[in-house]
Amino acid sequence: MLTIRLNQCLRNAVSACVSNNIRSNAIGTCSTLRSEGSLFNHRDTPENNPKTPFEFTPENLKRAEAILNNYPEGHKSAAVIPILDLAQRQHGWLPISAMHKVAEFLNMPRMRVYEVATFYTMFIRNPIGKYHVQVCTTTPCWLRGSSEILEAIEKHLGIKVGETTKDNKFTISEVECLGACVNAPMIQVNDDYYEDLSVKDCKEILDDLKAGKKPKAGPRNGRLASEPAGGLTSLTEPPTGPGYKVRSDL
Repeated sequence: MLTIRLNQCLRNAVSACVSNNIRSNAIGTCSTLRSEGSLFNHRDTPENNPKTPFEFTPENLKRAEAILNNYPEGHKSAAVIPILDLAQRQHGWLPISAMHKVAEFLNMPRMRVYEVATFYTMFIRNPIGKYHVQVCTTTPCWLRGSSEILEAIEKHLGIKVGETTKDNKFTISEVECLGACVNAPMIQVNDDYYEDLSVKDCKEILDDLKAGKKPKAGPRNGRLASEPAGGLTSLTEPPTGPGYKVRSDL
């Protein structure tokens, strides 16, 4: 009897939750910057609505067709991620009208495209600045000072996480692991990684971008890629030639 009552209570709670979500329109197709922790919903705005102009350029349409040809018949919808990325690169971010165009191009339901676009954080579904500054604050970067890095970037640009500068040049996002833990702390600006950062490095990077320059990507402490910061600890000699320690009669 107790189990039945508990199950009934659980069903009532779930039903009430779903009803409240539907009444408040909390279930939708698009969200703001993921760093704000917002729901995955869409609200039409003057900049982002189904009538927002979007058409693939002739050049990008050829690219989309080339991408599609990489996938066998019956599996063309698997091209949705690279083609959404192509649309975002063309527009600067991914409006809902671009999602509709991708759905039309791939002949797949719009909801399937929404599901992909709302799942992957690489898709930005609201306007952002020219330079998208993504600051990793996951454990390895945090241990190496990402909190100070984020604070310095916010102070230098005069905005907070999720905001865009008035000149529409910079948007800041706080993100999860970007996969460069050995080079912590690090940030990503558009497609480039800037690693082994100090507060001074961040200010220099931002100042270069403001001036229209392209800062050199990669580690800022002088090391190559992810080699040990104190120098090599193994493979310090030239490799031996073929046949090393092999019997002479073989």
